Amino acid sequence: MLPLTRFWLLLRRPPAAGVRGKNLGLRKVASGVSFPGNASPRALNIFDRDLKRKQKNWAARQPEPLKFDYLKEEVGIRIADRVYDIARDFPLVLDIGCGRGYIAQHLNKETVGKFIQADIAENALKNTLETEIPTVTVLADEEFLPFRENTFDLVVSSLSLHWVNDLPRALEQIHYVLKPDGVFIGAMFGGDTLYELRCSLQLAETEREGGFAPHVSPFTAVNDLGHLLGRAGFNTLTVDTDEIQVNYPGMFELMEDLQGMGESNCAWNRKALLHRDTMLAAAAVYREMYRNEDGSVPATYQIYYMIGWKYHDSQARPAERGSATVSFGELGKINSLTSPGKKSQ
Repeated sequence: MLPLTRFWLLLRRPPAAGVRGKNLGLRKVASGVSFPGNASPRALNIFDRDLKRKQKNWAARQPEPLKFDYLKEEVGIRIADRVYDIARDFPLVLDIGCGRGYIAQHLNKETVGKFIQADIAENALKNTLETEIPTVTVLADEEFLPFRENTFDLVVSSLSLHWVNDLPRALEQIHYVLKPDGVFIGAMFGGDTLYELRCSLQLAETEREGGFAPHVSPFTAVNDLGHLLGRAGFNTLTVDTDEIQVNYPGMFELMEDLQGMGESNCAWNRKALLHRDTMLAAAAVYREMYRNEDGSVPATYQIYYMIGWKYHDSQARPAERGSATVSFGELGKINSLTSPGKKSQ
């Protein structure tokens, strides 16, 4: 195994942060770790990014982090599979919101030359999983990438972008740091994620307290994702959805695992406290409405996978409008154009 190289980007203030090196440069408009008040003026400030950093750091400090890695491991494998589907090598790759490195461990040095892992949580970077690829870790916020334009051949991101306040800006920055003909492959939670937990908490809280507050963070709709990628400058887009269902003994075990993953709610409008009887009622509603035959309860994680390319002259482009030589109306005559021999077959 190649030794793991660690490079720490410790930042105090947003303006002058970056990574210096032969292939990496300093981007003047970027900063590393976000602080209150540095969000884009056009963005809704939905999530407390400082709280999310603390949650991820807490999760990374737990004595058995592998106990909670099952979901991120699975999605990391599926993103690695999509990387292998592209028949080319990637000399320099960036992983945004890498966590403990759930993608890099499933890639090999024949496909990836060097791997840059960036995350907002320093404890996650200190405990990254081993990989045979030469790796550099960078403490940086997904919302403020400290890299120069046209730096990376591939950018990947797994289950991280659903926590950014300004997703359009984040996608634009990913497009900015990609080289021409570079590709972005990402995964994020979709809108139907944890719908069982959301419904159970809403019903119980409405019944016990006369109303409900959001306890599961909001997610992006799949029909918006393609538009956001296109607006960021990506082309040849692919967006698909998948669902992963995990069974738990009960609702409290699910919530414990979410906390261990660093996926607790960090929305500013979250409710600080849920009463004990409301929680017990929610667990009973969850079991009554969604219980499996074996007594366990399911939790559904909807995953959006996205692939987008940065434009290059060598890429295939659609033909000009009006250049077609065959009309769709003539497709019904296709059988008459085939040879008699093929018809008999």
